[in-house]
Amino acid sequence: MSDVIEHPVEARLVAAAPRMSCIPAALHYDRSDPFAVRMTFPAPATLEGVEVCWTFSRELLTSGLSESVGHGDVRVRPYGYDRTVLEFHAPEGTAVVHVRTGEIRRFLDATNELVPTGLEHLQLDLDHDLAELMRDAC
Repeated sequence: MSDVIEHPVEARLVAAAPRMSCIPAALHYDRSDPFAVRMTFPAPATLEGVEVCWTFSRELLTSGLSESVGHGDVRVRPYGYDRTVLEFHAPEGTAVVHVRTGEIRRFLDATNELVPTGLEHLQLDLDHDLAELMRDAC
């Protein structure tokens, strides 16, 4: 089994330039960073014309399927029967996207097969990380 999950999704831009309302995006999960997920948007969908990647907690994405969560740069909430809203806040502005809830659930199910929720800490090598920090400090 791979240590990385990449799950393509179709995101519907709600607050964006009218040039593209649906864009391909991807959700990513890596066993080496077990608490985090990433959502990547391709260059044509961004104002800067470069790929943009947002990193946020898997717990935030999971909780956002059933209730409104987040107070910072990323916020997630259910929308209707089969959509989930993700808001990405940056100094340049806010992007709001809708993703089918079923797609997010399939992604989260795959992440839970790789690293079950509540067992993320078992993936961390704290001794190695501490040794790296100490080495850099000397």
